[in-house]
Amino acid sequence: MTTKAYDKFSADYDRFVNWDERFATEMPFLLAQLETVKPAARESARILDAACGTGMHAIRLAQEGFATAGTDISAEMIKHARANARAGPVGTLFKTAGFGEIRDKLHRSPLLPFDAVLCLGNSLAHLTIPGAVQSALVDMATCLRPGGMLLLQNRNFDRVMREKQRWLGTQSHTEGEHEWIFLRFYDFEPDGLITFNIIHLYRQGDQPWQDHISSVKLLPLKRKMLTELLRSAGFTNIKSYAAMSNQPYDPNSSGNLVITARKAP
Repeated sequence: MTTKAYDKFSADYDRFVNWDERFATEMPFLLAQLETVKPAARESARILDAACGTGMHAIRLAQEGFATAGTDISAEMIKHARANARAGPVGTLFKTAGFGEIRDKLHRSPLLPFDAVLCLGNSLAHLTIPGAVQSALVDMATCLRPGGMLLLQNRNFDRVMREKQRWLGTQSHTEGEHEWIFLRFYDFEPDGLITFNIIHLYRQGDQPWQDHISSVKLLPLKRKMLTELLRSAGFTNIKSYAAMSNQPYDPNSSGNLVITARKAP
């Protein structure tokens, strides 16, 4: 999906994601990790959610007492994030910023430097050149204080590429007589990239289904490549997990690859 496509998808994004289910799974691990970066001199840690989408992680963490900000390349995603924050209600800062330009866009924020930067939802894989990934990681590092934490959540592309796992889980949502279904699948390209496709289905009552498909190229970031890029960007103490939990990462069976790393002191 281009930025324009993500702008369009923003209206349905909170229907696409089951936030209650996701937070129930992820928050215990996330809160435990963020507790390790809380400075003794301040009451709350400062958290940046890069590629924040509609801002729900930043908002939830603000409700937990963290000082939060979020950035996303899609202006429409940021528009929805700000509306979600008003409904929160929380005072989370949201800015339109793509990977590699986050520090520049937030240079006046009093939250800089952050104690932790999150990059969740397989977002980093949207950069299809390893050099662009490294530039993004360097940018995130400049947003962190020395010793601050970067937490990444990606698909386990080691397994995806080995098994050529094509289909991802189907998502559905209903509001009264309105119904949405989202089907996701990969195409494996000759150049080594992946095309990530989402089929969007919508209908009201007994009316015919309306459908469209959106697609985006992904770089299958395997753990070895990602670890090397993190080290080159100045990160240390790199740890891998199977998911947003303390379960150890297994390249042969894990569904996701979650990495924590620390900015060098």
